[in-house]
Amino acid sequence: MQENKKKLVVLTGAGMSAESGLKTFRDSDGLWEGYDVYEVATPRGFKANPELVLNFYNERRRDVAKAKPNEAHIALANLESHFDVHIITQNIDDLHERGGSKKVTHLHGEIFKMRSVNEISKTYPITGDIKLGDLAEDGGQLRPFIVWFEEEVPMIEVAAKIVRQADIFVVIGTSLQVYPAAGLVNYAPYQIPKFIIDKKIPYTASLYNLTVIEKSAVEGVKELRKQLSYEF
Repeated sequence: MQENKKKLVVLTGAGMSAESGLKTFRDSDGLWEGYDVYEVATPRGFKANPELVLNFYNERRRDVAKAKPNEAHIALANLESHFDVHIITQNIDDLHERGGSKKVTHLHGEIFKMRSVNEISKTYPITGDIKLGDLAEDGGQLRPFIVWFEEEVPMIEVAAKIVRQADIFVVIGTSLQVYPAAGLVNYAPYQIPKFIIDKKIPYTASLYNLTVIEKSAVEGVKELRKQLSYEF
């Protein structure tokens, strides 16, 4: 029964999608697919050049549509046989869902949704392109349903509540440098087992009962499954 399963909460970042061929802003050079991140991922960037921003996300949407879930996405979904798995992702793609995960919380929005510039909460599905002049029901220009830098993260409180209830907490493929998402690690109960999987382990001195797996997402999740086998 679901209620008897331990709650496994997994926070994922760019490294999770990288092995599916998707590049997301992560590095210190401030570039995302060759663009200055502040030109394409801030409200002021959108105000300055909305057509550039819309075209940038149209291209990202096409990239995501062509991408496929990798072995790590599928392996996390398969862990639902043994755990009550909750995915919290910083990624805007739908690869966790396509990989089979049933409980996914997106912190930074979803590339296959759009919204009016005037209304945050009402979204519309989108698989094609958003063009300048495409309007929502309220007359506002449609924009990607993405949480940009300098915008509030509406789902952060929901995510924090999920992390507080974790029996096991896992971080995969994130530098833990983008806030408030990075701060979620501080909500994990002190005594529970914690795992960090990344090719370059971020600074995590404050975490107790931590196991570090310095591997890619795919190889790291294989190791995670071995480590968690005692719970099966």
